[in-house]
Amino acid sequence: MSERFGMKSYMKGAALLTIAALIVKVLSAIYRVPFQNLVGDEGFYIYQQVYPVISIFVVWTSSGFAVAISKMLADNDCIADPIERNLKRSGIMRIVFRYLTLLSFLFFSVLFVGADMLANLMGDTKLAPLLRTGSFIVLVMPALAVLKGGFQSRGIMEPIAYAQVLEQTVRVCAILTGTYIVMTTTKSLYGAGQMAITGTVIGEFFGFILLAYIFTKRFGSFKGRQRQQLASLPILKEVTLLSLSVSMSSLLLLGYQLVDSFTIYSLLIDNGVDQTLAKETKGIYDRGQPLVQLGIVIASSLSLAIVPLVAHMSKKQEGRSAIPFIQLTYRSSVLFGWAASLGLILVMPYINTMLFKTDALSDVLMLYVLQIVPLSIILTFTAILQGYGKLKKPALLLFIGFIIKILLNVLTVGSIGVLGAAIANNVGLLFSALALAFYLKKMTGIKLVPANFYKKVSVASLSMTVVVVLWLQFVPTLLSSFLSARFVAMVAGLSAVCLGAFVMITVIAKLRVLAEKEWYLLPFGRRMAVYQLWLNRKK
Repeated sequence: MSERFGMKSYMKGAALLTIAALIVKVLSAIYRVPFQNLVGDEGFYIYQQVYPVISIFVVWTSSGFAVAISKMLADNDCIADPIERNLKRSGIMRIVFRYLTLLSFLFFSVLFVGADMLANLMGDTKLAPLLRTGSFIVLVMPALAVLKGGFQSRGIMEPIAYAQVLEQTVRVCAILTGTYIVMTTTKSLYGAGQMAITGTVIGEFFGFILLAYIFTKRFGSFKGRQRQQLASLPILKEVTLLSLSVSMSSLLLLGYQLVDSFTIYSLLIDNGVDQTLAKETKGIYDRGQPLVQLGIVIASSLSLAIVPLVAHMSKKQEGRSAIPFIQLTYRSSVLFGWAASLGLILVMPYINTMLFKTDALSDVLMLYVLQIVPLSIILTFTAILQGYGKLKKPALLLFIGFIIKILLNVLTVGSIGVLGAAIANNVGLLFSALALAFYLKKMTGIKLVPANFYKKVSVASLSMTVVVVLWLQFVPTLLSSFLSARFVAMVAGLSAVCLGAFVMITVIAKLRVLAEKEWYLLPFGRRMAVYQLWLNRKK
């Protein structure tokens, strides 16, 4: 890589990825809220049924393949001879691009031709046109993955961040504008869903255009360059295994959503639930997805930054090892993941009403957002193990958790509804998280946290819980006499979130859950370090 890894590059990389991820995740949550408000729970169900199907390939290529390509190209850059290095680089990119093009056409064919069969398996044949529309998104992915990999291999992250933000911005604008037009004219919920899928396709296309423009401007075109013949099979094997290992935690979350798409609605119908009620119930259950996405932003960013760092440090014979970075990343992920999960549980009825008009199934959504904690752990551990070059065992442990999710969905959704699906999420993810933790500790002998870490977090959690519960005992009652129910929920929910976050942060700082020097290594941690020093100053 062009930059030497260490504390500075760790902090810089994590900060850049966090900023991009925050913007993308916030935009993702923002568009889902007005979209649900426009189309209702049934319309939200329609979109969320199709979304994970088309996103599987997108995530695998745009993140997994991009990182795999960047690693292979970065390894290639160690070649001393510049002519040989450039020839091999272009050869690797050419082989991977052809491979991805083949995969994209295969996936496109499955989605486009098999749309009726997939929709029938979901129990809703009206979803077929949405699947066909979404199939076009995969055609741009080969070029997008190769471009991202090319930038990442040189340590140039800015164009990727810009492209992600542009893609999501265009996507949100296209989805909301198109949905508004459909709902004010034809009022077709399936038409609105198809428009939302179209917006996703348009957003990806704009992201590709920007990356292609920047890449061509900086590095020129490969046309007319001399070519070097390389053995394709080793390259294809390496890029496939690497891409799957890199993206397996993201694919896991989409896989869980995919299981829900193929089981919840059909099982509810099979057990005598009315079609409209089944669609609305699934749509309400899907409200939890954007909340979970926001909850794991920090863990996602830290996991992306820790991979190259662990890979670099684990190969060093002397100097500082990767263990302090691993310990910090784990503690940060658990801390922020648990704080986000607990905070959402405490204010769920109010957040549910504020964002989605009603507090329906708030108890289910409270259980649903608990998955933020094991997801944060999984993201951290898969990234760390990937840095150590361990791919097969983590993949197996995630796959076992995925099988648990499928079995529990089939066994519970028919009898207890979407509550069973939420339980299945938590059990499957918790199994994978604990198994990964056991495997990492057995492999490295590392002690992840000090003995009193969980005690301090428990004290901070209890403090936040007491303050938020007391606050919510009187604020809604005080406001309900002169404000609408939704406005009361907004004021009460947001004020409770701010108050709870302040109490949690203050107690964490006072107890020094993380040391000041550790805060400085985290994205946006400088102010937290200053606040912690101020709280603990000697009077």
